[in-house]
Amino acid sequence: MMRVLVAVDGSGAALRALDLLAGWARNGAQLQAVLLNVRHEPLMYGEISAANIVAVEVVQKKMQDQVLAEAQARALAGGMVLASVQRAAGLAAQQIARVAAEQGVDQIVMGTHGRSAAGSLFLGSVAQGVLHLSALPVLLVK
Repeated sequence: MMRVLVAVDGSGAALRALDLLAGWARNGAQLQAVLLNVRHEPLMYGEISAANIVAVEVVQKKMQDQVLAEAQARALAGGMVLASVQRAAGLAAQQIARVAAEQGVDQIVMGTHGRSAAGSLFLGSVAQGVLHLSALPVLLVK
């Protein structure tokens, strides 16, 4: 059974990546998926109260749970076996590479937006970061 980490962010590209894997599962591929969503840590400095920072984190965690719930439902409906559902916070590329290594996956699958600045003309910066940080095969779905 192939164990894949699927990075999900609620975007159309991430959902297309899940749909691609679901198609493989329907055609007999035995996939075990680790779903991962990485939320950004609040980047607020200055005169912001701790209560406001906590409120932002609560909203972010709620959104993270919604993204993962949708991805989990889609993966299960597509016939994939879920190994785990993971939440992380920090820089997305670093967290994706870290969790993939910790979970012992065979491959990383993720959607790519390609919306970054000129330095990332063809791939998104997160996709580029994962390609550089992980020794695992990475399947990018546009």
